[in-house]
Amino acid sequence: QVRLVESGGGLVQFGGSLRLSCAASGIDFGLYPMGWYRQAPGKRREWVATVAPDGVPHYGDSMKSPFTISRDNAKKTVSLQMNSLKPEDTAIYYCNADRGPIGAQGGYWGQGTQVTVAT
Repeated sequence: QVRLVESGGGLVQFGGSLRLSCAASGIDFGLYPMGWYRQAPGKRREWVATVAPDGVPHYGDSMKSPFTISRDNAKKTVSLQMNSLKPEDTAIYYCNADRGPIGAQGGYWGQGTQVTVAT
């Protein structure tokens, strides 16, 4: 059974930082590109970032925020460091494991973690 469990969300002030983590089990982690998506209220889910099995990061074209994705293959975790957060970054953030095209929204999903940025 595949499980992706996110943690690290919460309420943060404008300009603050959060670090999201996702722990994976039930997959051969080292073979999977791991990504983060987010869905804001009333909006479609959008791709944030993906990190390839070799650690090379890719970021969505619409992403202007200073986010950094990373992974630890030994621990089977992927992280998203989010700095200089803005209210428009408020969303549910989802961890994703997908061997398909980057940003295609396939593969496996976590349950999501809420990030709220206060003004």
